[in-house]
Amino acid sequence: MNKVHFQDLGLIDYKEAWDFQEKLFKFNVDAKISNRKEEKELIPTKSHLLFCEHPHVYTLGKSGDESHLLLSEGLLKQKGATYYKINRGGDITYHGPGQIVGYPILDLEFFFTDIHKYLRFLEEMVILTLAEYGIKGERSDGFTGVWIDTDNPLKARKICALGVRCSRWVTMHGFAFNINTDLDYFNNIVPCGISDKQVTSLEKELNKKIDVNEVKQKLKKHFVRLFEAELV
Repeated sequence: MNKVHFQDLGLIDYKEAWDFQEKLFKFNVDAKISNRKEEKELIPTKSHLLFCEHPHVYTLGKSGDESHLLLSEGLLKQKGATYYKINRGGDITYHGPGQIVGYPILDLEFFFTDIHKYLRFLEEMVILTLAEYGIKGERSDGFTGVWIDTDNPLKARKICALGVRCSRWVTMHGFAFNINTDLDYFNNIVPCGISDKQVTSLEKELNKKIDVNEVKQKLKKHFVRLFEAELV
């Protein structure tokens, strides 16, 4: 069973968390490059799972369209939000308090070398967690992430966004699961570049505040089972 080092970083500035991810990611990528070149003792890679929340921030993936941010720099400041162009896949999304952000930094060569399977496992972790709250989470054809009511185009709404980076089978970035999130902040973007679908949260679906730590425990439980991992 693969060991995955778990840390809950709490509420942390986006750039600070991104720099920390990059440090862990770089260690693994550099170790793998070195292990292929050198005829000496191998440097073991380390897999990590980070949970956190961010202050209000918009992030644009490398394939994203800047016009999907609907705020000027001045209005961003008024909203108390920051904006970063980053190196994950996908378009624009929002992170903020009341949202669980998960960053798995995994060496997939110890799990499976299939990025599509990896994305489906992250979705499944959220789908299984939603099921524990009596909500049917689903995948939507052509889109990553977890959705509700996908069979009704007028009601389909996204509850969890995904965007990852992978190099030499090492992953970074991850998922953003709306729990008690202020959904008004999504009105300032075209979320994930999708203009005709809504965004929702667990709080909105259940019409009550949710214990975020309880959700984290459920996510960890399903992560361990899906990835056949041990959190340390």
